[in-house]
Amino acid sequence: MARHSVSRRGFFGAATVSPAARACAAIGISASDLPDLTIKEVKVHMTRHGQLACVITNGGIEGNYTLAERYWHPDWDNRGWLDFAKQTLLGKNVLGRAALTSSWDPPKRRRGQSPYASAIDNCLWDILGKAVGLPVYRILGAYRDRVLAYASSQHLKTLDEFVESVLKCKAEGFKAYKIHPPEIPPRGGSDYKLDIEICKAVRKAAGDDFQLLMDPVGVYSRREAMVVGRVLDELKFVAYEDPLPTTDIEGYVELCRALDVPVHAGEFIFSIYGYAEYVRRRAADVLRFIVDNVGGITGGMKIAAMAECFGLECAPHNWGDTLDHAVHFHCELAMPNNAFFEMTVPQGAYDRPYMKDRIRIAKDGYVYAPTKPGLGYEIDRNILDNVTNRVER
Repeated sequence: MARHSVSRRGFFGAATVSPAARACAAIGISASDLPDLTIKEVKVHMTRHGQLACVITNGGIEGNYTLAERYWHPDWDNRGWLDFAKQTLLGKNVLGRAALTSSWDPPKRRRGQSPYASAIDNCLWDILGKAVGLPVYRILGAYRDRVLAYASSQHLKTLDEFVESVLKCKAEGFKAYKIHPPEIPPRGGSDYKLDIEICKAVRKAAGDDFQLLMDPVGVYSRREAMVVGRVLDELKFVAYEDPLPTTDIEGYVELCRALDVPVHAGEFIFSIYGYAEYVRRRAADVLRFIVDNVGGITGGMKIAAMAECFGLECAPHNWGDTLDHAVHFHCELAMPNNAFFEMTVPQGAYDRPYMKDRIRIAKDGYVYAPTKPGLGYEIDRNILDNVTNRVER
């Protein structure tokens, strides 16, 4: 990884430059101090463990993000990313990041955020952090240096498995636990009555002072969601995430009015412009986002700011490999209105072997901010080469 030393000259009069350049100005760095951030190459490592996007500048700095496989929906489909990224990025400067990823133009606003833009945005933030020698959250504006983690379960199959899981997580130092209830074969869905029994058993096992969250991933009917929500109120859960399909705004309004447990929504919204109606209608107590859906770190921070302006908490999704955790973590570290880091359990379940650094909770239940520049979690280039089947350019 290329490292660069820059002087800390201030240039706070740079009101007419790009947002990324203004971010540099905020930490006392002029664009003239930076290496050449013109993008010369875009490529993808096709590995045995998935795809790794690479954006490389003339100055030798490389930004990376994983091109994860998502659901069947085209909004979460990264096929075609390389061709799009080459067309968009080659010959452009990283400091023009906002113009390269924004969906403000009217034709783009019709549909929502392109999934391709998110990985581009994350790679460019990684480059900018490495160029100035700071973790991304420091450039965004550090609000904290640690975030309390909750353990985010797999979709386990039985009540006993959830009890065993929460006890193990509590022993590891977690202070909170989120239930992803069993998926009913063959096509998913959920048995809300079983889910209620699981919630009761987990509360009994974890104790009254342990924070619990529930996420059925949008599969309940309105009636089922209300029945489960009233039980969560009795059990003193601290979050009820995506109980209904995201498109059922009226159903979310009803839940927010009737329940004490905070209702989280937004994981399946595919543009920053889709959140305003939920805020206006009071259809969510806490806004949630996945950076891959909303234009990367940049889009996530816009949603966090929107939530803050309306007195709402913001709870970024966090699931997957190290870089997937990292991009959401930087948002959490930079926003004042976030309470938790979502840690996939078992910890390390989706680690990529080519990552030198791992994200884990500390003994006190917190995840501490990275200190390395950019996204803050370094790639072992030798291992990456060994697990790469081919490089697409």
